[in-house]
Amino acid sequence: MSHENSHSDANADSEARLNVAAQVVRVHARARAAEDLDSLYEVRQKVYPRAVTGLFAAWRWALVWFTQIVFYGLAWLPWNGRQAVLFNLAERKFYVFGWVFWPQDVFYLAVILIISALSLFLFTAVAGRLWCGYACPQTVYTQIFLWVEKVIEGDRAKRMKLDAGATSGRKFLLKSAKYAVWILISFWTGITFVGYFSPIAELMPKLVNASLGGWELFWVLFYGGFTYLMAGVMREQVCKYMCPYARFQSVMFDPDTLVITYDQERGEPRGPRRKGADAAGQGDCVDCGICVQVCPTGIDIRKGLQYECIGCAACIDACDQVMDKIELPRGLIRYSTENALKKHWGRSDIIRHVLRPRILIYVTVLCALCIALVWGVVTRKPLRMDVIKDRTVLVREVEGSLLENVYILHVMNMAEQSRRVHLSVSGIEGVLLDGESDLTIAPAQKKTLMVRVRVPMDTLEKGAHPVYFDLQAEDDAKLRVHEKAVFIAPGK
Repeated sequence: MSHENSHSDANADSEARLNVAAQVVRVHARARAAEDLDSLYEVRQKVYPRAVTGLFAAWRWALVWFTQIVFYGLAWLPWNGRQAVLFNLAERKFYVFGWVFWPQDVFYLAVILIISALSLFLFTAVAGRLWCGYACPQTVYTQIFLWVEKVIEGDRAKRMKLDAGATSGRKFLLKSAKYAVWILISFWTGITFVGYFSPIAELMPKLVNASLGGWELFWVLFYGGFTYLMAGVMREQVCKYMCPYARFQSVMFDPDTLVITYDQERGEPRGPRRKGADAAGQGDCVDCGICVQVCPTGIDIRKGLQYECIGCAACIDACDQVMDKIELPRGLIRYSTENALKKHWGRSDIIRHVLRPRILIYVTVLCALCIALVWGVVTRKPLRMDVIKDRTVLVREVEGSLLENVYILHVMNMAEQSRRVHLSVSGIEGVLLDGESDLTIAPAQKKTLMVRVRVPMDTLEKGAHPVYFDLQAEDDAKLRVHEKAVFIAPGK
């Protein structure tokens, strides 16, 4: 009996040890899974960009001013008694200064999109992410929001100290003031955006009277809200994780593309040094870290080109100032190419290789498209006519000896003055036009009319015959529209 008890105790002990071992394995497995998960999702470290001055900073601010003056000001620019630039979706007409574009002009939009894409390819092949660093709305509005933050909360050190400090009345007031200004900028941005689609002169009274339409209010809040979210909250996260351009930019780079680079041969090994001191065996980089502090995405350019780099060149301005202070040549961080660094090219060699066949092809195609677009818009006739055969009745016999086809005409006056025109028909012997032939079309308006074309029965064989509609402007002998249609005859 005692032998059986001891045997059962041994079995219980072994089972307990196995259970403990299994629990340990599960704990380690969960720990490894948690480590793998942490490696997949990096915890965001808030970036506090340091303010910097210099040549490239001046260029960035110049483009901030230019883009925002155009965006906010163009909506208020009058032209011939209306808004200069207005995309009137309700009327299906786009007004761009003296031009009026209709849905039939979608060809021009396609050309503009192709030109935009080619321009992006050209700029990227020449000097990397110029668009991202200087003119992208994400960069522009982040710059504006950072300036507001600096004015209200102080410089980089003060902002970091304020965020790390305990909640207080002063902190609450500063944060509230900053968020209030951000919201005002975002809201006004949303209003301006909607003002390009709904006349802004009519939009403002609606806003004051709280009578905005449902769609207008939605897009004001939607666009304004995303401006606040992207520029005020997410900032560098948009460039690092959301923007697809950062992912495929390397495809458009080559060894002769100008990019922001750190000269490792000159800079390494890093270490502190005094002004004018001769540090034998030491590189020019004093490891001050200012190039990292000014970076809006928080990267270290000394680690090489990274997809997070938006090409803003803030690190170049910062490093040049440090080099000036310690009396060393500028250019430790500079625009250069991969080949130039390897082969120690001078400026003339870099320029010669930047202007390579790929760039010349881009420029040639881009210039050709721009010329074609300008020529097409300038020579576009301000009068247009679409002829549609009425399919409800193919042909019918009238007055005993005439065949009649019915057509629907859409006559468009794309000019901003009233125009009187004369309509005629030709192409078939004895053809007659039954309908309005003298038309007056209001400025930038379309007139739809139904006309009947009659032909003597004995003059046509069975089948389809070409017939031509001519529209002649009375005030301009050269302004004439000639459109072809088909007249259906059943035969004798």
